[in-house]
Amino acid sequence: MKRIIAFALSLVTIATLTTLITTQTASAEDKPPRKVVTGWLPYYSVRTIMPLVRKLPSAQPTVSGKPAVCDASQYGPAENQAIESSYLFTNKDLMKEVMPFWFSIKSPTVIRNDYVTGNPSWPMADTVCLIRRAGLQVIPTMTDGTGKLELSNYLANPATRTTIVKTIVDLVLTNNFDGIDLDYEGFAFVDGNSTWTKTAPRWVALVKELSVALRSHNKLLSISTPYVYDPKEKQKGYFVYAWADVASSIDRLRIMTYDYSVAKPGPIGPISWTEKTLKYAVSIMSPSKVYIGLPGYGRDWITSVNGKCPVTAPPGLKGGAKAATFKTSYALTKAGIDKATPVFDEKFSEATYSYSQIYNGLTATGASTECTVNRTVWYQNERSYAERMALVAKYRLGGASLWTLAMESPAATTELRKAALAIAPDPVVSTLSIEGAPQNTINYAALFTVKGLLTLKDKSPVAGLTVALEIKRANESTWSKVTELVTGVDGTISTPMTLGGNASLRLTTVGTWEQAESISQEAAITVKSNLQLDRPVSVSKGAPLVVKAQLLPRISGKSAQLQKNINGKWQNVGAAVLSDTNGLFTFTTVEPKRGVITMRVQVIGDIASEQFAVVIR
Repeated sequence: MKRIIAFALSLVTIATLTTLITTQTASAEDKPPRKVVTGWLPYYSVRTIMPLVRKLPSAQPTVSGKPAVCDASQYGPAENQAIESSYLFTNKDLMKEVMPFWFSIKSPTVIRNDYVTGNPSWPMADTVCLIRRAGLQVIPTMTDGTGKLELSNYLANPATRTTIVKTIVDLVLTNNFDGIDLDYEGFAFVDGNSTWTKTAPRWVALVKELSVALRSHNKLLSISTPYVYDPKEKQKGYFVYAWADVASSIDRLRIMTYDYSVAKPGPIGPISWTEKTLKYAVSIMSPSKVYIGLPGYGRDWITSVNGKCPVTAPPGLKGGAKAATFKTSYALTKAGIDKATPVFDEKFSEATYSYSQIYNGLTATGASTECTVNRTVWYQNERSYAERMALVAKYRLGGASLWTLAMESPAATTELRKAALAIAPDPVVSTLSIEGAPQNTINYAALFTVKGLLTLKDKSPVAGLTVALEIKRANESTWSKVTELVTGVDGTISTPMTLGGNASLRLTTVGTWEQAESISQEAAITVKSNLQLDRPVSVSKGAPLVVKAQLLPRISGKSAQLQKNINGKWQNVGAAVLSDTNGLFTFTTVEPKRGVITMRVQVIGDIASEQFAVVIR
């Protein structure tokens, strides 16, 4: 994508013991569209795609890992309307993530932040916050900003490679990103193919080591690369990226299925070539990892120049000159200006047309002159998008990645929506029930049962579905996985559980091609303190009566009182006792009379133990 930046810059249980918690995937529609659209957001496009990014009161230096706040209360009605009508928000039901195209690696310890340069008065934290307000993940792209073979040589040194991994991970964690996307195109277009055999294992090592580091923090690793062919093919494509070797380490493969024709006139990305590339990718990794690249630009090449152009003609008018580029949202307007009628090329699945420009004027010596510039245009229109989204359905891909977001025509966006609706997964209804915990309250370490029912909206059970039981403990802001269970033929799961403190529970499922992801509502469990007793059944009159009680959870310095029931009232026996470091209370008393007494332990300001009888013999 680097090669595109230059022109883009110039582009204009149910009962007392059971509580039911039910939810479904969030949507009022029976089948919300599949979230298959992702795309890049260059730093120079932020103001176009997100028209209301501005400094917010919350935009102070943020605590590492803590996102800014940008809810509706921080904006006026007109501002919120503008936000909600912007591209990311009107298409958020189609999208799963955004790749901000903001960063470039310059050295093992330095990552250049292009966002700051391009948007000096618009804090990055607020832009990210608005993306998150749309419900989208943020996986920034990092390009290669080093010189020829420089990054490859860095990666050859294990110590330097470790430094690079740390630098990237620090960037992700500091900004609370959801992962990183590597777009290291220098390997392909700068270093030269003679270096690929040497560079490939270095690249593989980086991807594997970075993957381990990111996954330890539950972060994603994406790579964006040009095409790679099956090694059995005579042509190998850009094999330096070694898809087969990194397949298990990456979460996304975004294939740049564009730039097929650059120096010479031709299609941006022929559909047969695109499908060939996709077929190899899905043969070596899960199709859900694979994303087809969709270009939001077209190219306009000069094919020939007849005559001598005047000095007033634009510079560079010659056959083989670098193609002019344009947003595909501008294509029809451009065709009108060019007085041309685009045709759809069935073979390549792209729109094209040719036209001529005549320039009259004077030569440098003042003589009259004229030239005719013949040009050819190629771009992908809404039909092109529809046919490539059909490949997403055919191969069950993760989705499409747009270079760049919002450059496509409105008609193409409509085709994206049609495709997402056509392949929409079935919504899953997740029902969580808690048994053995009246009012969702338990004693410390007491056993209770978590149950789940997973159905489709028509109540039919979903069998064989992997369900994660997740927990968020008191004073924690993130969810962590407790265990994974698989639904039976009746769509149910069940597991025993204990808790040592207050916590919330939920069930989650990962989306599949057939079924949407689901998240149940939270069940908040209150955990009461518990006392475990070690006490005698009988003692002799006048002998020491020793009662021990352990407070769970183990808290030192708590005050408790041994009590005896006298005529229906609890009376203290002796002085209060403090718990030791193990939460243990020890009480010693002497009873002077024979008989049966009823006793308990009362933790002051907390719980009382069960009553117990002691025979004084």
